Amino acid sequence: MMSRKLLEESRDGYLDNENSPFLISNYGYGKDSVKVMHVVRNGLVHTIKEFEVGTKLKLRSQKDYLEGDNSDIVATDSQKNTVYLLARKHGLTSPEEFGILLCHHFLGKYPHVEEVSIHIEQYPWSRIGFGTGPYKDLHNHAFVYEPTALRYTDVTQKRTESKPTVISGLTDMRVLKTTQSAFVNFVDDEYRSLPDQHDRVFSTVVRSSWQYSTVTGVDFDYCWNKVRQCILNNFAGETEKGIFSPSVQHTLYLAEKQVLETIPEISCIDMTMPNKHYFTFDFSKFPKIVHETGAKEETVYVPVDKPAGIIYAQLDRKSDQHVKSKL
Repeated sequence: MMSRKLLEESRDGYLDNENSPFLISNYGYGKDSVKVMHVVRNGLVHTIKEFEVGTKLKLRSQKDYLEGDNSDIVATDSQKNTVYLLARKHGLTSPEEFGILLCHHFLGKYPHVEEVSIHIEQYPWSRIGFGTGPYKDLHNHAFVYEPTALRYTDVTQKRTESKPTVISGLTDMRVLKTTQSAFVNFVDDEYRSLPDQHDRVFSTVVRSSWQYSTVTGVDFDYCWNKVRQCILNNFAGETEKGIFSPSVQHTLYLAEKQVLETIPEISCIDMTMPNKHYFTFDFSKFPKIVHETGAKEETVYVPVDKPAGIIYAQLDRKSDQHVKSKL
């Protein structure tokens, strides 16, 4: 796990001396993979949050690089300790809020720090439940790891900026539906071998990130869950009939569009949906066996994930063109 690269590299750079042909065009340092768990014990009911945190600082001076002078360095071990101390003092709420807290701390504590970048991944712990439906009995202090999607955030702030840039996202959300998907009427020329597919298996691993236009009064947990819900709604549709997908591109666009329509605090969103193909197995070479067993060709598929088509797009608000996208 790596914290996000510090944004907007300096194009002027820093010479190691006036006559040098070389310059430092970008720099920074920090601590990656700091694992922290916070437990809240409210009587018999316990609640947990577990994060993996990466910190990165950019200092005003480059004398640590150019002269070997370490006097301005906030040691990466000190950055690690800061994660635990702030978690102890403030607890862990959302990854975004903790990332903003860390940015404010490093910029407020160290006047020679010019920029801070924080990357946080949240571990997907869920309370164990027994039973079904609304009558499920949730356990007071036992949890299960359910990695259906990985939640992360990148929070970056420069000293010259009044507020941090918050980019959140999800990765590794694999979904599949067995019908209500087609791909037809695409370019037909001498390079084409793929036939029209009027009813196919549609599977992908969704990665998406989005940028907030504000950080004031935002319920980041609600927003993350709502984005996930928008993606699943436009992929799957209602439970009985589903929703038809004429292409991955159209499904991706509808999901992004619904996110911007329902969450005004998000200024732009990007999404990637690689195809995870499932091709029908060719039983034509086994007619005797197929005839005897009555096997249906369409019930057996060969999963093929490489090579894979890759579909992506970013959707912005026209009204937020003044908000520079850093996705």
